[in-house]
Amino acid sequence: MAIPAALSRRREYSGPALFSYGFRPFFLGAAVWSAAGILLWLPQYAGEVALLNAMSPLDWHIHEMLYGYVAAVVAGFLLTAIPNWTGRLPVTGTPLAALALLWIAGRAAIFFSANVGLLWSAVIDVSFLLVLAIVAGREIIAGRNWRNLRVLAILGLLILGNIVFHAEVWSRGAANFGSRLGLAAAIGLIMMIGGRVVPSFTRNWLARRSEGRLPVPFSHFDALSLAVSSLALIAWIARPDHVATGLLLLGACVLQTIRLARWAGERTLSERLVFVLHVAYAFIPLGFALAGASALWPDAVPMSAGIHAWTAGAIGLMTLAVMTRASLGHTGQPLTATPVTQAIYGFALIAALTRIIAAFLPSVALMHVAGVFWIAAFGCFAIVYGRLLIGRPPVWAARC
Repeated sequence: MAIPAALSRRREYSGPALFSYGFRPFFLGAAVWSAAGILLWLPQYAGEVALLNAMSPLDWHIHEMLYGYVAAVVAGFLLTAIPNWTGRLPVTGTPLAALALLWIAGRAAIFFSANVGLLWSAVIDVSFLLVLAIVAGREIIAGRNWRNLRVLAILGLLILGNIVFHAEVWSRGAANFGSRLGLAAAIGLIMMIGGRVVPSFTRNWLARRSEGRLPVPFSHFDALSLAVSSLALIAWIARPDHVATGLLLLGACVLQTIRLARWAGERTLSERLVFVLHVAYAFIPLGFALAGASALWPDAVPMSAGIHAWTAGAIGLMTLAVMTRASLGHTGQPLTATPVTQAIYGFALIAALTRIIAAFLPSVALMHVAGVFWIAAFGCFAIVYGRLLIGRPPVWAARC
């Protein structure tokens, strides 16, 4: 059988394994920076150390989790998924290394922004997402993959949020709208992409094993839940404390809970690699519930509870679930969660739940517990999966 030209050209790649596919440098870099970011944040939160950046410690923490860590995971995902969507060659070698270096330059520029200056650090930082959008847009359009152009809209919101974030820090000394824009964009991406991959991976796994309930295919209900949830997020960006916003957020919670229940997640408990996707997505409706309750009863429910359900819970656990699965599939490993991988998921889950509890019971001890488990989760990923990402040769026909 003749080998397709694109696959043949992929097999001709002879450079470092780390730059053979987009998920490798960005998933590894994201994990290292996520662990390091919290390791640096905890002593800042306690007032024990000050960094060489021009942002407040809280703004630096928020920015680097959203526009540093999340941006790297998005890059790794898109640069891996787009070739599957379009049939085109992946970005490899020198261009991929240059894009990774641009992301690193953004982290360094923000870290040393007191010396670099707010303007130049912002330009360097934002340029990474802009270049990523150009590369992704070129590949999607060249491949005539019009369906996935919507991903560029979410990426555009992330870019806008980053620009607004820097503008707010420049003009007001603190970022509010930029933080909410970035978080809403990340949650929107999980609802859009997660809403496709979670039921798809679940269906594939269940169909190979036994008869029984399968995930309900995408329908008008999913479209309605996405529309209402998007409207709720827009309202939350503009007026997070308004009564109407609270009602929209609670409505989105109900719809997203029903949506998740339609995916037969309870049947996947025996395979944690699939089950974790459902657990991660469950933090989406939980975040809507807590954010809505905070808008309606601010004295009883702190806003940070909903924010950390979305960030530490939905984003943290979902990105780990995607990174582990893609790393296994694209390096030719069995698609199953080993005890170490399950420990990574467990550490992240404990970190998320502890951080949400800490919003209700402010405690330095709880913050440190959440931080230690977060560092353990991403540190373990970097150590265990880093060996695959750096040293394992490309497996072009691998699964994801």
